[in-house]
Parts: sequence; C-alpha cells; structure tokens
Amino acid sequence: MIKQRTIKETVRTTGVGLHCGTRVELTLHPAPVDHGIVFRRVDVNPPVELPASAMGVGDTRMASVLEKDGVRVSTVEHLMSACAGLGIDNLIVDLNAEEIPIMDGSAASFVFLLQQAGRAEQDAPKKFIRVLKSVGVREGEGANEKWARLDPWHGFRLKFFIEFNHPAIDGSGQTAEVDLSLESYIEEIARARTFGFMQDVETLRGMGLARGGSLENAIVMDEFRILNTGGLRYQNEFVRHKILDAMGDLYLIGHPLLASYTAHKSGHGLNNKLLRALLADPTAYDIITFDQVSAAPPAYASQLDMEWAA
Repeated sequence: MIKQRTIKETVRTTGVGLHCGTRVELTLHPAPVDHGIVFRRVDVNPPVELPASAMGVGDTRMASVLEKDGVRVSTVEHLMSACAGLGIDNLIVDLNAEEIPIMDGSAASFVFLLQQAGRAEQDAPKKFIRVLKSVGVREGEGANEKWARLDPWHGFRLKFFIEFNHPAIDGSGQTAEVDLSLESYIEEIARARTFGFMQDVETLRGMGLARGGSLENAIVMDEFRILNTGGLRYQNEFVRHKILDAMGDLYLIGHPLLASYTAHKSGHGLNNKLLRALLADPTAYDIITFDQVSAAPPAYASQLDMEWAA
C-alpha cells in the first residue's frame, strides 16, 4: 500500500518574506492521518488555521496567497512544492507573520528542512486525484495568450514554455519538461530560484511587493544580463523555477495528482483557475488509492523513497 506521510519531529527555521520584507519564524510539526497541510498564523489571537486548498487561494499577484477571515498566508508555493516533491501529505506549518520566508528563492531549503525532520509513514492509504479527461484554461490573445492544461497520465509530468523577450532568459532555454517517474525533483527542480527585473522593483514595491527581494534570494537582471555573480544553477533555471512554482500551486488541490501538466506563460493565477476548473467538473477526476505498490506509478512509489535518501 502507498501510505500517507508526515514528518517525524518538529523543525524550525527563520527567514525574510520576499514581499513583506519582515523576519518570519517558521515551524513544521507532524500532523495526523487525513489532516492535510495546514498553515497556522500563531501571531494572531486566537491562532487562525488556513488549510492548503485551491478554493482558499485569494490573491495571486506574484505568489499564491491563502486567505481566511481577513488573515493571509502568502508565498506558500515553494514550501508546497517541496512537500509535493517529497510526498508529504500531512503537516502543520506555524508562522508568526503573513508570509512564508523566501530563503534562497528556491525550494532547496525546505527540502533540507523536511529531510532534517525525517519521514514518518502513517497507517492509512495515500489519496491521489486522478485526472480522467483533459481540462484547460486560457487567457489573452495573440502574443499575450497564456494557457495551462491537465491531461490524463499514469504518473506526474510537467512541461512548461516561457517567453520573456530578454537576452538572458531567451539564451538559457525557454522550455523544460520533467517526468517525476524518471527524474529526481531534488536534482532537477528544487534548486531553481525565483527571478525578477531591476526595472520592475520600484513598481512592485509601490504595490507592497518584493520588499525583501535581493541577490541572495532571487536571480536579478537588468535590461541585458544576470546580476548575480554566481550565474545560474541550471542552464534553463528560469523555466525550471516555473515548474517548481507550478508543482506548489497544483499541490494546493490537497492530494498528489496523477496527470500531465502543460503550460505556456502560466502563473499562480492561471494555475489556480486550472485547479478550480478541474474541481468544477466531477467527471474530470476521481480520487483513488493504491493497495499494491506495484500498481502505482514510479513517481509516487520508489522515486519518493529515492528523494528521501538523497
């Protein structure tokens, strides 16, 4: 049986919020079977719980933001991506501010934190959302068109196309595809960092965003080049980060997907619309478990064990 997973012990870290710019203390706790991933704002009296949920996403400007009763938890996608990559089903996430810390701009720090906590298998079957027919969403026209789609697939595969018309990005590769039955999340996706442009910084800060951004937690570019002295971690790091984000956004549906995801210029908002479109059609998916490990796709069987051993 493919079983649900949580962590063995409580772990903590601190960091700065990318958009709010304030110091954040983050604590991860084990959670019981069928609890799901729940964020808890412990700086609010009484504390407010915000479950990881596609329907709980409000603001999607530059991040996926959970909202409930006027309380927010922002920039959840990198931590959610790490949980998806390592197969964590149940987790309590305490934080004392409104934003998950950005760390180095990737999911690598959260992978390390989860590995430090250790994996605990639970005596209950892991639930999967299996996509039964294609579902897609689309916005814009012509050069401004962007879209995202989920298709049936026995496993989890992601393919992403980007277009920024910037020499540094265009020269690094605009397409990436990852089949998690064949490739490692930790090796191929987790270290890809978020990115931004110097010319957008003042605009974003005027909107209350990117106040904590720096060369330490993002790839930053001027009009022509990358400003980070260390360069890129992957040749096509930009589009790999879009896959990292998509994994986190999609995991907000509450269970791992059995699907093939394909997207062109998608972002947090369109990814959330895609999940809502899927959930709105009960004939497009079902929820299944695997009594026999051999019946499950490798992406959710031996591959996840390999990630914990990494």
